[in-house]
Amino acid sequence: MFFRWDWLRPQLTAPIVPTLGPVHPDALSVGIFEDILRAADTGDFLPYDKDQRWSGEKDEKVLREDVVHQPEHTLIPTLARRGRGAVKVFAYGLRDSVIDEAAELAAKLASVHAVVSARVVRPLGPETTHPRGTRIQLQDFTTGSCPAPNGPVGPVTGWPAAVQNTFAPFAETMAADGLAFLRTQMRAGQCGPVLTTVIEDRIVGAIGPMEVRADAIERPQLMPQYFAVLPEARGQGLGRILWRAAMHWGQAHGAAYQLLQTDVDGSSDRLCQSEGLASLGFSHIRHV
Repeated sequence: MFFRWDWLRPQLTAPIVPTLGPVHPDALSVGIFEDILRAADTGDFLPYDKDQRWSGEKDEKVLREDVVHQPEHTLIPTLARRGRGAVKVFAYGLRDSVIDEAAELAAKLASVHAVVSARVVRPLGPETTHPRGTRIQLQDFTTGSCPAPNGPVGPVTGWPAAVQNTFAPFAETMAADGLAFLRTQMRAGQCGPVLTTVIEDRIVGAIGPMEVRADAIERPQLMPQYFAVLPEARGQGLGRILWRAAMHWGQAHGAAYQLLQTDVDGSSDRLCQSEGLASLGFSHIRHV
């Protein structure tokens, strides 16, 4: 075993695992960190890696030989080759000095591997004051009911053909939010249903795909979705209707929970906070 849990566990202020992203606190164990090292050797997806929905091969991997694991802090660098490439160093440690050491390692490894991007990822606890970056939020489906909302919402395929045909221009308009990519996956039949909201026979918002998969400890997890509403249709509560429809779908299909990442103080962040989701901490990225 490479990692000492008595060293690493006190440094994990938020449940973020390199190459995997946020995980449920109950799944956070030394085993999951050992798994990402083994995956770096084989190049395979872990069975519970959410990225396997979108690609035939794992792009990001841990640079195992460059991991720094000490009683006071742990640095875990990863390398991705997609695009012009990126090195990220996940900095676990309670002292702020861990950031500078991680930045130095990120810059060095970016040069060694000839990639253009070098970043430090710093997990921060939920008690962090004036947080920046992304908030990790937990929707627990076991603690209460998620009723279906009243409103113009349903799967794309449930609308008349003329309405379904408006999804393509909507997706192109919201390409920056991932909807064009999602439409490509939908056309290939490679993802679950997508829920949409409609005004005057035109799709103006979507959330999906809706899929439930087992996590590292075999608990059913509602997977992350793409989520967007046209700018001109905002302010009418459509985002909340879509969100509640998605949560109802997840609970009805046996999910125990969902994890989300939202930009701090963004519209999705405020929506999730108002819906009572639990904050598990934050992820702050520093570009080197």
